[in-house]
Amino acid sequence: MLSSSPRQTQKIAEILVKTLLADPEKSPRIFCLQGDLGAGKTTFIQGIAKALKIKNKILSPTFVIMKDFKIGLRPFQRLFHIDCYRFDKPEEILALNFKEIITNPKNLIFIEWPERIAKFLPKNSVWLEFKVKGKNKREIIISSKRKMQSSKQQLKTKNF
Repeated sequence: MLSSSPRQTQKIAEILVKTLLADPEKSPRIFCLQGDLGAGKTTFIQGIAKALKIKNKILSPTFVIMKDFKIGLRPFQRLFHIDCYRFDKPEEILALNFKEIITNPKNLIFIEWPERIAKFLPKNSVWLEFKVKGKNKREIIISSKRKMQSSKQQLKTKNF
């Protein structure tokens, strides 16, 4: 999918939520968002939150690692927004009760920088790759398989 503005990126996210709510029994619940800094990952999650009628302001949880929000639409009860950018080791995610979070079917989980904890992610996670194509243009690729990081991104993720 191509987005030509932050608002359009949020609209794509809203469409995803409507799809999830249409058949929640079969819907994936864990979404892995890959992309360089500024690629639109948090903007996308802002669209998710809006569609779920979450009133809180959605900012990147880079420094707090994880934020969770109560959802007003059934069957889901909580939205978890996790940012793994600051992790040195994948095991750090386990200190956040990650296994309990991902096994609760009433949770929706969106993870930025998921490649840092890939070994702890279920196989049915959905991967969204965000590519910058211009000042406001983004390409969003949705896949059931993890994409390999670009060498540019690998360098960025190794240096804090």
